[in-house]
Amino acid sequence: MLWSSILAASIVSGPGPAGPAPKVTVTVDSSRKELTITAGPFHLANMPPMEDHGMMDLGMSHDTPIQQFEWPVEGWFRGFRMDLTDAAGRPVPRDVIHHMIMVNFSRRQLLYSAAERLMGAGTETEDIIVPKSIGVPMKPGMRLGMYVAWHNDTGKDLEGVHLKITMLWTPKNQNPPPVNSLPIYMDVNLTVGGTNTFDIPPGKSEKAYEFSLPVGGRLLGIGGHMHDYGVRVRLEEAETGKVLTTTEAKHDSAGKLAGMTRRLFGITGDGLELEADRKYRVVGEYDNPTGKTLVKGAMAHMAGLFAPDDMDRWPAIDPRSPEYQRDMASLQVRGEGGTKAGGHAPGHAGH
Repeated sequence: MLWSSILAASIVSGPGPAGPAPKVTVTVDSSRKELTITAGPFHLANMPPMEDHGMMDLGMSHDTPIQQFEWPVEGWFRGFRMDLTDAAGRPVPRDVIHHMIMVNFSRRQLLYSAAERLMGAGTETEDIIVPKSIGVPMKPGMRLGMYVAWHNDTGKDLEGVHLKITMLWTPKNQNPPPVNSLPIYMDVNLTVGGTNTFDIPPGKSEKAYEFSLPVGGRLLGIGGHMHDYGVRVRLEEAETGKVLTTTEAKHDSAGKLAGMTRRLFGITGDGLELEADRKYRVVGEYDNPTGKTLVKGAMAHMAGLFAPDDMDRWPAIDPRSPEYQRDMASLQVRGEGGTKAGGHAPGHAGH
């Protein structure tokens, strides 16, 4: 969902030949209710194949600095499509993007004192569109930012690559209005402003994180993110151990992670109810067949849409919070040196 006026600014994509500085443009199609963000051109040098997701922590990517712009209209964000093309307009394989994250600096996350991650996409993420009956409330002037971690292992350099993100929105005059549904992020190993990777020992293992919500509401849908040898991420009641929902890992013929399942509770029902001040636990399950410990080889989180019972109880940004300050600092230094080291925490990615 991108709009209105055209915005342009430089983005560095990492080492490469001299050429036009990459820019971001933001345009609005009011008739189609679409916002289009176009970034490029990027030079993506060929890189060695990434044997596993953990290689991201070794700087195995071109990482762009965060590019900021303003959201221009009042309405509800409800989904996106993502396309890549080269200098000749030919499609580029989507898996050259390890992850893309869009940050909303004007609202904080529900569980963490960090800026809201409005949306994200990874190698395994498909385009996402939700019904017009739900959406993320947005107002003109909200400050957004986008960053990308590239990993081009196609076997050749890619020149003049452009990334186009088409964001769908619902106008403020829709009747009845959509249900306010905000992003929720639940990570098993979060360090705001740091990394969320962790080691996985041989065989089966789990890593968990307990939390409570400052406001109750309904979980309308969830997806997940893991690395190779991930099995599932589950959400459960901390006191009873009752499993509330799971997102399962999907694997290719070589046993590598190929994607994660999604659950949509709010499409055919009222959603999965979560209570304020009740203890919950998010758990990542792995089954490592390599016979060795994979250092910083794992991540596990759930992300989805949450409809709060009372928007007024959504936590406000506290600029004095040390966590919030670490988040801002980590975003500010993204892309320095053209490569990345670190995980996808709310200070990093979290797709």
